[in-house]
Amino acid sequence: MNFPILPIAVVAIVLLVLLYFFPINLWITAIFSGVRISLLQLVFMRVRKVPPSLIVNSLITSSKAGLQITPNELETHYLAGGNVPSVIKALISADKANIPLDFKQATAIDLAGRDVFEAVTTSVNPKVINTPNVAAVAQDGIQLIAKARVTVRANITQLVGGAGEETILARVGEGIVTSIGSSLSHKEVLENPDKISKLVLQKGLDAGTAFEILSIDIADIDIGENIGAKLQTDQASADLKVAEARAEERRAMAVAMEQEYRAKTQEAKARVVDAEAEIPKAMAEAFRSGNLGIMDYYKMRNIQSDTDMRDSIANPDGPKSN
Repeated sequence: MNFPILPIAVVAIVLLVLLYFFPINLWITAIFSGVRISLLQLVFMRVRKVPPSLIVNSLITSSKAGLQITPNELETHYLAGGNVPSVIKALISADKANIPLDFKQATAIDLAGRDVFEAVTTSVNPKVINTPNVAAVAQDGIQLIAKARVTVRANITQLVGGAGEETILARVGEGIVTSIGSSLSHKEVLENPDKISKLVLQKGLDAGTAFEILSIDIADIDIGENIGAKLQTDQASADLKVAEARAEERRAMAVAMEQEYRAKTQEAKARVVDAEAEIPKAMAEAFRSGNLGIMDYYKMRNIQSDTDMRDSIANPDGPKSN
């Protein structure tokens, strides 16, 4: 007896479609697990592109843990882009650890982009954050390089809107720099590194963050450069350059004044030469007009010769006047 292949294929496809939209096995599993959910709800989940297995398994897990969560709440959170299994695990962990956390708060933390399960885990088991090397200079000019370990615990109530680990590290680094900078000597810091921890903890660095700082431990302190001596050397070098520039300025002014003086001297000598050139003319005119006699001329020459002799005695190497 031959059966038509086409009708059988159509029936098989219809059955597969019905089994896809009507997950009877999943519905039976939910019923036997004590989860009240209708088959029609599972069908509507398929229509809304929500995986029914994810919702049902999360409901079974939460129900076995004693949590009261409805399918609509889980479906709404999934459609909002949340991580349903992470929220369920976080709620179970918080309930077992006696940490106050409700479903609304957990979904808000999850939708805010934080790992709510990791936050609950950190709240139960505090974690250690290692700060990068923080360089600071004591008042004696010696640079110290410190590294700290910060033990933090998640603050559930501040996870939404609270600052993250980067803010904690930045504030701790600022506190270390302030503490070292207020020390009179680097030896004080090396002798009592716990002084840094105490001063930093007193500042309340975890305010407005998603964490609570439990302790700050200075893991290592190394001595860096002598910044004070380096700054003094740089200042001395700068002062030397300024002094050299001023000396060069004074030298240039002196050279300019000397050149100006020489120019004026040459100009004066030129005027003297011009004036001396007029003397013979004046004497000739005096002879012609009778204002100067020959005896007067000889007396003048004798006086000039006597003057030249005295100049040669006073300055043997000097120039002689005519």
